[in-house]
Amino acid sequence: MRSGLAAAALAATPGVPGGAVAFLIEPGAAFVETLIAIWRAGALAVPLSPLHTAPELAYIIENSAPTALVASAALASRLTGAAPGVRVHIAGDQLLGPASLAAGAGAPPSAADDALMLYTSGTTGRPKGVRLRHSALAATVSSLEQAWGWQRADRLLHVLPLHHTHGLVVALLGALWTGAEVRFQPFDAADTWEGFASASVFMAVPTIYAKLMQAFDAASPEQRARWAAGARGLRLATSGSAALAAALHERFAQATGQRLLERYGMTEIGMALSNPYDGPRVPGAVGRELPGVVVDITDEAGHLLPAGEPGELRVRTPQAFSAYHGDPAATAGAFDAAGRFCTGDTGVRDADGVVRLLGRTSVDIIKSAGYKLSALEIEAILLEHPGVAEVAVTGVADETFGERVTAWVVARGTPAPSLAELQAFARERLASYKLPRALELLPELPRNAMGKVQKQRLRPNLR
Repeated sequence: MRSGLAAAALAATPGVPGGAVAFLIEPGAAFVETLIAIWRAGALAVPLSPLHTAPELAYIIENSAPTALVASAALASRLTGAAPGVRVHIAGDQLLGPASLAAGAGAPPSAADDALMLYTSGTTGRPKGVRLRHSALAATVSSLEQAWGWQRADRLLHVLPLHHTHGLVVALLGALWTGAEVRFQPFDAADTWEGFASASVFMAVPTIYAKLMQAFDAASPEQRARWAAGARGLRLATSGSAALAAALHERFAQATGQRLLERYGMTEIGMALSNPYDGPRVPGAVGRELPGVVVDITDEAGHLLPAGEPGELRVRTPQAFSAYHGDPAATAGAFDAAGRFCTGDTGVRDADGVVRLLGRTSVDIIKSAGYKLSALEIEAILLEHPGVAEVAVTGVADETFGERVTAWVVARGTPAPSLAELQAFARERLASYKLPRALELLPELPRNAMGKVQKQRLRPNLR
């Protein structure tokens, strides 16, 4: 009812049906009502985030060129001046005023219509607007319903931002698709542990699981016992959006009995790979293809590579995006001659068909001394050092090696580990040419709203 009234009000705004509507609303019922109202008005939904800075909001609004803006009363002031001449609706009673009762409904969208525009993380340049059709969203959530057993009785504890595909499509729409309950809760480690007791599904990024384990380690024995008991009742706990260290996977399993389900996807392709819901989950691996998805591992020319040979992941899926907004050249360049989306991610498939990611081709594959090295592999080993709280590994330009393996470390306690200590620790598990040759200590790693480390900000040394 409320979304229908809001849809009528939006549809009465010139340019909204067939146009774009950007909205800035905190996670909660009003967010869901507004999203559905935009779709019922026949418009493209562009979610903005309270986490965005003023320049980020201004960029997305300018790039998406919405015909209307919707905001909560608490956040409306952040849109002042961001889009001169564009009407700002206030979510809630002001959007559901008397005028909406008499307004006509918008044209119902078809499956082929663009439904949602999400912006990429901007790891390789300015964020791109990724346009997703209703049919692509339906393909994603129906595939995950089949693979993960979503059911109406599920209760999702939702702590993720809603301007990325993980929080909005995989988590929120996944739950709504089956009529499951969603409880939004700002992330706080202790509150999340307490929330597990009344949830059946939880989805998060590795950074959240790391913070959960930090809180668990600092808790009293009584708290640990209560928290672990609550977590054991979860039907499904997933990790995505960044690589999950095998050591963290094992620590969470030992504490709670929950073996996290890792999966792989992108804004442009939805979800492509997943460890099994019923079956063994391999720490550090992202599993096999989800229903309806084909993933090839290829060389630079697009030729299929045999198991054990690393290459680029190229994906064919009904979940694929329709276009990069306003950039037909980038859209065409994202697909190869066979119609596969070129992910820019490097991975390897084992003899059983399980895929393990080696990292982003651009920043996580280091070319040093004639070898191609996986930054993720090196990071996973260094994270096991007791003096390392967080680590990012990159290649830094070097005349001798081409790229010098460099570890950017956030220390756990004092004194911080030295380069010699890290090398000695890793030497038994890494070949000598994979060992870090430089160490930079940082108070924290640069991350985006989804917890991904932004290695491009570890400049000027990165090339």
